[in-house]
Formats: sequence, C-alpha cells, structure tokens
Amino acid sequence: MVQRMPEPSDLEPIERASRDELQALQLQRMQWSLRHAYDNVPHYRAAFDAAGVHPDDLRTLADLARFPFTTKKELRDNYPFGLFAVPQDRVVRVHASSGTTGKPTVVGYTQNDIDTWAHVVARSIRAAGGRRGDMVHISYGYGLFTGGLGAHYGAERLGCTVVPMSGGQTEKQVQLIQDFKPSIIMVTPSYMLNIIEEFQRQGLDPAASSLKVGIFGAEPWTDAMRVEIQQRAGIDAVDIYGLSEVMGPGVASECIESKDGPVIWEDHFYPEIIDPETGEVLPDGEEGELVFTSLSKEALPIIRYRTRDLTRLLPPTSRSMRRIGKITGRSDDMLIIRGVNVFPTQIEELICNMPKLSPQYQLVITRDGHLDQLEVLAELRPEVAASESEALALELTQRIKTNVGVSTRVTLLPPNGIERTLTGKARRVIDKRPKN
Repeated sequence: MVQRMPEPSDLEPIERASRDELQALQLQRMQWSLRHAYDNVPHYRAAFDAAGVHPDDLRTLADLARFPFTTKKELRDNYPFGLFAVPQDRVVRVHASSGTTGKPTVVGYTQNDIDTWAHVVARSIRAAGGRRGDMVHISYGYGLFTGGLGAHYGAERLGCTVVPMSGGQTEKQVQLIQDFKPSIIMVTPSYMLNIIEEFQRQGLDPAASSLKVGIFGAEPWTDAMRVEIQQRAGIDAVDIYGLSEVMGPGVASECIESKDGPVIWEDHFYPEIIDPETGEVLPDGEEGELVFTSLSKEALPIIRYRTRDLTRLLPPTSRSMRRIGKITGRSDDMLIIRGVNVFPTQIEELICNMPKLSPQYQLVITRDGHLDQLEVLAELRPEVAASESEALALELTQRIKTNVGVSTRVTLLPPNGIERTLTGKARRVIDKRPKN
C-alpha cells in the first residue's frame, strides 16, 4: 500500500487554522444559519418560539444547546418540501431516502449548496490521497440516494476522471477496474467485499489491481473490516461519513496519513455529542449520539439534527478540526435481546477476528413466546473444511457470550451462503418478530 502524503500547499487555510479562528467562523455562520431557518421555515419558527429561544440568543457556540433538536420525524411530517428555506425556483436538485419505513425524507439543494457539497467531497478525496488526474471508480448508487452523485461531483471538482459505475453488475465492476485501471474506488465496505470475491471468482488477485485507495462509507464498519479489506485488496481503506439530511457524503472524512477517524469539516457542519436519553450535551471524548447543525446550507438548513449514530468527538490530528471515532452503532438500530443491548458492529468485529470465517454475516431475530432469540448466520472461508463448522460455531457462540453478554445460536454456512447485496448497503439484520 502506497500512501500519498499531502504537501502543505495542498491544504486550505481553514484546514490549518487555529481553534480560535475556526470557532469565530463557526459562530458567525451559526448565527446566520439559525436566523435563516427562523425567518424562512415555519417549523423552525414555531419550534424556537415553543422552546423560548430566538436566533439573537446565540452569543456563544455553547448557546446552541438551548435550541430544540430536529429529528427524522420532523422531515417526514413536513414532507415533501415543508422544511425548505428558499423558493422552489432556487432549488436545483432534490434527493430522498428510500422511504422503506414510511414517507421518505426529502432534501433540497441550491446551486451554492451543490457547490459546497462538491467542495467538501473534493476535500475528502484529497484527504484520502486523491489528486487531480486520478481516476475514481464510483460504485455508490446513483439516483435519489446521495452517495453516487455526491461522490461524482466531488471527484470532478478535484479534477479527477470519474467512472460513474453505480452499484450492481459486479462482474462488470471487475472488468472495468481491470480495463480502465482506476486508482481510487468509492463504495460501501460491504459491497467492496463482493467486488473482492468477484475478482477471486474470476481467478484474479484483487491485490494486484490498479486500485490504491478505497473511500468507504454509507454504513458502519469496524477496524477489523478495514484490516480485512486492506489485506485482501492491497489498498488503503479510509472512512468517509455523511448523511443526506445534513448534506450527503463528505460531512467528514479520514486522512490517509493518519487513518484515525473521519475529520469533521467543521467550517460547514457543527457537531455535538449528546446523551441519547436526556439530550444533555456531553464533553469531547465521551460516547453518545452525534448531532449536527449546518452552518452554510441554504435550501435545507438543519438545526441540531439527531443522527442516531453513536460515537465520540476526538481532538484534531492531521487537520485543525475534530474527528469522530468509529461509529459503534445507531441508537435506533440497537437490538435489545433479553435485556442486553446488542449492536451489529459488535458481532461483526468478533467474526472478523476469526480468520477461518468470512466477514459476511446476518443477524436473525425471532420470538419464542415472550423471549427474543438471536441467531447469527456466518460463513466459512473457501479454504476451511466443513468438518470444522461445529467447533468454529461453538467458539463464536462463546465469544459473543463473553464479549457482548448475550446467548445466541450460531449457524455457519458454506462460502457464499449469506445473501449478497447487489447495490450498496448490506442487509445485516433480519427481524422476524411480530410487529404487534
């Protein structure tokens, strides 16, 4: 793996700014954003008034804690365009979630928003080692999902050559990587595993491809998964973070020289960590729920948006801005199994640390009477004999009991026994419990 370190001239002044300089810019932009939301979005005017606060009350960054949160419910309640702060003729693009659990959440962008988004994604690719002239193979889904187009515009802004492959057609993904020889791939980590497996199915060594850097996001992934991908693909794997409600990919991104957590581009997105139960703001370093306030968005200003992602804020290293630790799970994705809190990433890490198991897995939840049951489906690597299944299943069962604190049934399947997602995020949890 060859790391391309940044030259000082590569960095924007804000990436080297002092904490005082950065906070002065944040305060100025936050005051504008609160006023913009209050003056132009009826929901925010009503919510601020109900909480007894006004944009003029923000005199320091700490004053933000007095303002109400925004959740996905508010976006759905104001479907489709009720939270937009500009006239329709200034909205140049909309994106939306899949809406699989109700009405989709819809987000809008002015031309300035699109430019800002392209800028922070370009900054993210540059932080990952990308440079003008690099070829970027984009396997994030295009369309209403923000991943594909967000990555696309950012790569073009940096001056890269873009291969807009989107998700699916895994055999063709490998063909184009072999033929076009891109140096960077942007994709979900779970789908990267599918691409690696397709290389091997075709008798090719994925570590011998032209790829040097993988920029992975759109789903939580562990450090054990990073090691797995880096070793098998022979690349540097870096983490990019984002969500459509806040902007899309590029809210934060790791630097290749440190790979120590995504740097939040704090000149555009202000982070907080709160206690998920009480809403209290927690100090840097403590784990809780990540909250964002947009500082420069025009079409859809977002004030104290509860991401449900569980992480912590870390001090600056490679850049002047704070980082987020690995996402340990989501407060709304937490499984409660017989009174034990279980996050899929906890089990993923245990599986990835067993060399004879593939990193592919699924968690199946059922209910026996009044008790929830958790079954862990995993699969053997191709070189492992089926006769080892029983001992490996017992070992994983014991590791889960020891490290997570929950009893499970482990079923080990042959290679490729877990269903593969053809486009984007893996389906890790299958909940078969009655809905009522």
